[in-house]
Amino acid sequence: MAVSATLPIVTGCGSTKSEKKKDEFFTSGSREADQRATQRMAKEEQLGSGTQDKSANKGKPADATGATQGSERKQTLFERLGGEQGVSAIVDDFTARALEDPRVNWQRKGVQKGGIFHRETSTVAWNATPENVSQLKAHLVQFIAIATGGPPKYEGKEIKQAHAGLHISNPEFDAAVGDVKAALDKLNIGTKEQKELLAIVESTRPQIVTER
Repeated sequence: MAVSATLPIVTGCGSTKSEKKKDEFFTSGSREADQRATQRMAKEEQLGSGTQDKSANKGKPADATGATQGSERKQTLFERLGGEQGVSAIVDDFTARALEDPRVNWQRKGVQKGGIFHRETSTVAWNATPENVSQLKAHLVQFIAIATGGPPKYEGKEIKQAHAGLHISNPEFDAAVGDVKAALDKLNIGTKEQKELLAIVESTRPQIVTER
């Protein structure tokens, strides 16, 4: 399941409206996506898998911008994730997991183009060659950077176009989100940042999933 695309909505990851409650969680531009992210985090915590400190980045060193925990409220999510270096680490770990995860079926094995009225069909397989994987990672880093308030540079396809005809299902998307969560846990990303990033990922579901 290739997630190489621009985010078609404006995310509010670097700022909050003054009229909102201090602890209100709403970052992706989609309330449903935010709720899904919150529910996933709550489920993980109930299962005992969320081991990181609940106070976000407590104990973490200052990031590349030199900002510390005390100035976190003024930072973008991109900065709080560690900038390009931090996002690249997330992408590296996630990509390795997702490409090996049969539940995700990123390479779209067995998936064919064409419908019931088409006599000829063709596969939509994606080959995990070093070149393709390298390009995928670059696009994912750019995508996350834009979506979290980082550099506005993206060289991939528009999100819906990139996934057209791949017949991606909700269970496959769920598995990919689970791999993102596992990567964030491994890298000790704070709970607040995990929720915000997962909400952004969830907000792309309507453009990616076509098989309900």
